Amino acid sequence: MDFKLELVIIPVSDVDRAKDFYTKIGFNADHDQVVSEDIRFVQLTPPGSACSIAIGKGITDAEPGTVKGLQVVVDDIERAHDHLADAGVDVSDIDVQDWGHFVYFDDPDGNKWAVQYMPYK
Repeated sequence: MDFKLELVIIPVSDVDRAKDFYTKIGFNADHDQVVSEDIRFVQLTPPGSACSIAIGKGITDAEPGTVKGLQVVVDDIERAHDHLADAGVDVSDIDVQDWGHFVYFDDPDGNKWAVQYMPYK
């Protein structure tokens, strides 16, 4: 039996600001549904990913900015770094470790992301 991770909820304070941020860095806006005045569900998917994120109103009681350790994987860390920087994201310098190369950034609420490149894969 497969257990496929398909959706991760990201708590945000301003849905439109977060949606603009994630689409600016290349996430596809798959779905944006206002269910009621208390519920809005926005699904966004990183390019090439089988797992999406969801942001919205009324979909989590977690505090905005409390998600840490989100990670995506790329095949070119320099290109990923430049893409994020060109999109106006405050992205870290490339961090070269024995187990991979990384850059780090936060979304507008402070949810923390890592971008990993595995040169020895």
